[in-house]
Amino acid sequence: MQRLLIVHFLIISIVSLFCLVKYHTVTDSKLMPSSKTVNATRKAKYLPQTLVCVVSGCGCHFSKPSGRTNHMNTMHPFYQPGGTEPLHGPEPSHSPSRSPDHQDFPAFFNDNPGEPPMDPDPDVPVPTSKGYIYEYHPTLNGLPCDSEGNFLPLNTPPSPPAQPSSDDFTPFEHRAQFEMADFLFHECQMSAGKINRFMHILATYNAGRGDPPFTNHKEVYSVIDNIQHGEVPWQSFSVSYNGPVPETGDIPPWMTEEFEVWYRDPEKILENQLKNPDFNNEIDYTAKWMFDAETGQQVYRDFMSGNFAWNDSDEVAKDENTHGSMLCHVISGSDKTTVSVATGQNDFYPFYTSIGSIHNNEYADNDKFRTFCQQLFHTSIAHIFQTLHAGMTTPQIKLCADGHYRHVIYSLGPYIADYPEQVLLACVVNNWCPKCTAYWKNLDGTPNTVLRCPEHTEQLKKVFDHLGLWNEYGVVGDVEPFTSFFPRANIHHLILPDLLHQVIKGTFKDHLVEWVNEYITLIHGASPVPPFPGLRRFKEGRNFKQWTGDDSKALMKVYLPAIRGHVPDQMVRALSHFLEFCYLARRDVLDESALVEMEKALDNFHHDWIVFETELGHSGRTESLFSLPRQHSLNHYIPSIREFGSPNGLCTSITESKHIKAVKEPWRRSSRFNALGQMLLTNQRNDKLAAVRVDFATRGMLEAPLFQSGLRFNGFEGAADQTTEETAPKQQDENGPMDGPRVLGEVKLAKKPVSGYPKTLHALAIHIGQPELPRLVQQYIYGMEHLECEDPSLVNPSHYPAAPNCVCVYLSARAIFFAPSDQSGVDGMHWERIRSVRSWRNGAPQQDCVFFSKDSDIVGFNGLHAARVHLFFTFKYKGEDIPCAFVHWFSSIGNAPCETTGMWVVEPDKDHDNGQRIMGVIHIDSIFQLCASDSSLWGCIHSEEGQAFYVNKYTDHHAHKIAF
Repeated sequence: MQRLLIVHFLIISIVSLFCLVKYHTVTDSKLMPSSKTVNATRKAKYLPQTLVCVVSGCGCHFSKPSGRTNHMNTMHPFYQPGGTEPLHGPEPSHSPSRSPDHQDFPAFFNDNPGEPPMDPDPDVPVPTSKGYIYEYHPTLNGLPCDSEGNFLPLNTPPSPPAQPSSDDFTPFEHRAQFEMADFLFHECQMSAGKINRFMHILATYNAGRGDPPFTNHKEVYSVIDNIQHGEVPWQSFSVSYNGPVPETGDIPPWMTEEFEVWYRDPEKILENQLKNPDFNNEIDYTAKWMFDAETGQQVYRDFMSGNFAWNDSDEVAKDENTHGSMLCHVISGSDKTTVSVATGQNDFYPFYTSIGSIHNNEYADNDKFRTFCQQLFHTSIAHIFQTLHAGMTTPQIKLCADGHYRHVIYSLGPYIADYPEQVLLACVVNNWCPKCTAYWKNLDGTPNTVLRCPEHTEQLKKVFDHLGLWNEYGVVGDVEPFTSFFPRANIHHLILPDLLHQVIKGTFKDHLVEWVNEYITLIHGASPVPPFPGLRRFKEGRNFKQWTGDDSKALMKVYLPAIRGHVPDQMVRALSHFLEFCYLARRDVLDESALVEMEKALDNFHHDWIVFETELGHSGRTESLFSLPRQHSLNHYIPSIREFGSPNGLCTSITESKHIKAVKEPWRRSSRFNALGQMLLTNQRNDKLAAVRVDFATRGMLEAPLFQSGLRFNGFEGAADQTTEETAPKQQDENGPMDGPRVLGEVKLAKKPVSGYPKTLHALAIHIGQPELPRLVQQYIYGMEHLECEDPSLVNPSHYPAAPNCVCVYLSARAIFFAPSDQSGVDGMHWERIRSVRSWRNGAPQQDCVFFSKDSDIVGFNGLHAARVHLFFTFKYKGEDIPCAFVHWFSSIGNAPCETTGMWVVEPDKDHDNGQRIMGVIHIDSIFQLCASDSSLWGCIHSEEGQAFYVNKYTDHHAHKIAF
């Protein structure tokens, strides 16, 4: 019956679609091309990409000047001719409250410390332009040396390496063949059969004039395999069980099988990373401490700014032979992943390493098999890292990304893992904490807990047998962690906080959201959701098999306003405190003040979360509802941040993303039979292509447009035409990362005004139903001419200058701001589209809400205004186009955020006499950023005087920093 209903639904959908198409073909001829267009056979002229982006290092090419212009406006809006990017921007100025005065935003800044200065006195702190002071380690300071290990004098440039000729694309015949191989194998991931088919089509197209770039897929693979760059071959070793076997009965197969482990030499991998020129100016060659120049507080950002790197350097420096060396920490990560659940046992356990300096089984319940798996895991990692052991005490001479050689000391660094991997790494029983001795039935209420360490574990092993270790301290006594084979390594200390699984998906989605849902179902029952703008309703429910991290992050943004009024206020407060902790922990940079705020938020969360146990109780398996390892791990976040820097940079989201490229995509490209070898080969070829591309780019061989390279190779130098013009493609993105220097904020109107609006100010006012617009523009101009006037609205309108005549209307603006904790470019820049349109995608109007500056000397929302944009427009003033926004004001209710949600509440400003909305005109430079995509997304509530809205500071990390 269910299948019949589904089929019936599909038939109805198809018929409806047919009728819709038929209706449009009758009523709107613009939706279908004319017969002349359909039947046209004239071939369009191919336009080669002969134009290069003028910004050094960008590498983008274009067919049209307009395409390049569009790219420059989008990706390099701060570019200045004569340089790569500007070093300085306009000086900041401030506008008075609700004044139409123009406001420029703060100047560009650059907080990249680069290399530590080779100063004879390394103890002198080094100030930087951003307001940070850097103090570098005095003895393990990464001094350059020659290839023999002799330290070089101060400011000695690196010796230029011997390079092949600029046209040597070995093993490829020319650049076009390299680009073809990279396109087929890496970008398109084309199968062997399709490569053969594609080469056959090219051969047919050029029949009698030449051969295709490759004969078949075998030649493609062969040429890639001959690349010498990035050549780190795969090795393997076998591990088997050597313990006692049953004397009677069947012997489990795993006791007699050999388990094969494939790996690549980590020392060679790290060598390639160290000398990769792409990392030049992105590597810290020494541990550092960062301090805020204004407050003097220590700041924690990347791994090398944490205390662990400094303290480990102190330990290594006890040996005078290591002085002047670079301490290279090996950051590791692992996470089991499944590539298929329907084609047999296809679990893989990838293990990743990097340098810290860069910015279903039938035996699973068998105790012996479980112990063997843990021993197999630790023994394998210890064997893989064995090539690094000598370099952990004796400096090794290695080439670095800046062209200098350095003495390098290796050291095991932090380990990225989810909780199941953490207990495996720490040799701890499941449900126990891998970092401290808290009892598993009451993790947050166990008195006298201590941090785990190898010395403590050894003392316990002398007192307790294996069963006692297991039951009393959660220690797996018959497995030795791999770190015990290497110096200066404490696995319990090296385990990192995991934002993705512990905070976002664990505590929030799996615990708090589930408890709230359980309470609502218990108290209110399964009631239908009330209508809400933009909310999708699934009448039959929606069974999500798995929530992704992005799903949970999206839920975080809207959860508090959604549950307010449906659960006790104490539950809302608990969620609010947790979200505050979470958003602070996800910041790119944290100082001591931020850590104090995190500790306060965590204490408040622990105070209010008792409401869940009061209302829901617990199963009785534990002494508390909250004895959950992922929630308990929050207690270790603040010490870990001080040790390893911001957890935003070291999280399992990194290994999760690597699974796609390293495991899942190679699996899909394999034959699925004995797939591991095929997957390893695919990874190796991808690595080689990436490495050779870096080499070609470093030698300047990829700067010229590809089409010009082809002309040069075929003897037609200078034949390309660079003068063709066409309209640039429209930008459809709503927001995203962008490259460029770090700037605190800037807003730009769309490139072209929109048609369909009157061109005169008075006619525009009538058209949009806002007769006050001309007077407000006059008021704005008066404020521009009289900066001493704090509130031009109090001036007699007879003193206002004449209103401008001509205006142009725009549908959107683009806000550009520094938001490194959100998805951003290399330098932390992010942009968002602010829209004000009568109909968005043939639907309702979209008039976005924005923050704009009220008083730049006041931090938080007290220094901001909130407004809804009704119109973007420009007018002429003294020959200059003045970009403005016509906005509807909102004012805060009270002088502090809501005590329950922690968010500010605002209400629309209205005239007390006639009830009309109070409008205003502001310069777009006073806009700080997008506040919400539509006012309804603030979460509509009702105050005593009417409708009000939450100002959602959880929309993104930037809003969280400014709207508190």
